[in-house]
Amino acid sequence: MHDPIFLTEEGIQKIKEELKELKGSARAELAVRLRSAIEMGDLSENADYIKAKEDQGFTEGRIQELEETLKRTKVINLPNNSSDKVQIGSSVVVKEEGYGQELIHIVGSKEADPKIGKLSYESPIGSALLGHKISDIVRVKTPEGGINFKIIEIK
Repeated sequence: MHDPIFLTEEGIQKIKEELKELKGSARAELAVRLRSAIEMGDLSENADYIKAKEDQGFTEGRIQELEETLKRTKVINLPNNSSDKVQIGSSVVVKEEGYGQELIHIVGSKEADPKIGKLSYESPIGSALLGHKISDIVRVKTPEGGINFKIIEIK
C-alpha cells in the first residue's frame, strides 16, 4: 500500500481540472498532430511525428500520475478556528528574528509552493511548526545552523 497523499479541496480541484484538460483538448490536439505527421509519409525521419509521440508519452504519463494521486488522496480537513496547535491545513503567521511577519500555509507535498507561502508538512519548516502553539518559539535546523520562528497566529 502506498502512503496517502494529503491535499486540500482546492488542490484536488486543480488536479481534476488538469486531468480534464489532458484527457480532453490535449489528447485531441495530439491526435491531430499525429494524424498530420503520419500523412506526411516516412515516419522514421519525420521530426513532427517523433515529437508528437514524445508529447503523447508525456501526456499519458502525466494522466496516470494524476489518476494515481487522486486514488491515494486523503483530504486535508481545514482546522476550525478553535484549533490551538499547528496542523496540516493550518495557516500560520510567524515572525523570524530580524524580519517581518510571514503567513505560511501547511499543506501536503503535492500542493507545496514556497513562492506563495504554501509549505509541505514534510518540509523542514512545516514539520518543525506542527504541533506548536501561539507564542511558541520554533527552531528550524538549516545548513547554516538554524532559524527561530515565533508563532504569532494560527488560522
